[in-house]
Amino acid sequence: MLSSQGRAPAAAVKYSSIIEELGRSIVSGELQPGGRLTIEGLQARFKVSRTVIRDCMRILESMNLVFSKRRVGIVVQAPRHWNVYDARIIRWRLEGTSRARQFKSLMELRCAVEPLAAAGAARNATQEQRAVVVNLAQQLRALGEAGRLDEFLAVDIEFHALLLLASGNEMFSALDDVVTEVLRGRTTQGLMPRTPREYSLASHEAVAAAIAGSDPDAAETEMRNLLAEVQEAVT
Repeated sequence: MLSSQGRAPAAAVKYSSIIEELGRSIVSGELQPGGRLTIEGLQARFKVSRTVIRDCMRILESMNLVFSKRRVGIVVQAPRHWNVYDARIIRWRLEGTSRARQFKSLMELRCAVEPLAAAGAARNATQEQRAVVVNLAQQLRALGEAGRLDEFLAVDIEFHALLLLASGNEMFSALDDVVTEVLRGRTTQGLMPRTPREYSLASHEAVAAAIAGSDPDAAETEMRNLLAEVQEAVT
């Protein structure tokens, strides 16, 4: 594929639009598992070159949404093969009819990982990270009480990404895109109250205080409490 530096902006948009359209069609079930696509058919559909279609198919193959087979063509994969941690697949699932099921799976993942990540952050975070997490919790309160949800979302993403990173567990920190899509999806899907609940704001502050105070047991408990509130609100 052409690099982002060598590709004209219009071409980059075309790549993205093809991937988005086909990805959504597969995830929504419009393109059924086992369904076949051809380079020629996709060329005619999107009015682009063979090279563009091949490059887009490689990206979809990297997500395990399709696979190529000689003399068969491009075959749509069943959901069990998908790379379910890919942020784009998560976003497409949250936008579709499987939204409730996807939120359930993602919240179960968060409940399993984030309390342990918070405990790890209480043990392993640098002094700078401890100060930042307290500051982020304070920002969340101010933005939440003011009802500034877009800014609240951005800070909330930063808060949870920092906890995963500060945990000292590289496998936890690799999940930051997953958690980001859950947080963003809750807002874009209208599942976030116009003013965040007091319990949620206080829980963020309690998690931050436990991390700043190097108290892993309290950090884990407070994160479990925070996620229980989120899980109730989402489900």
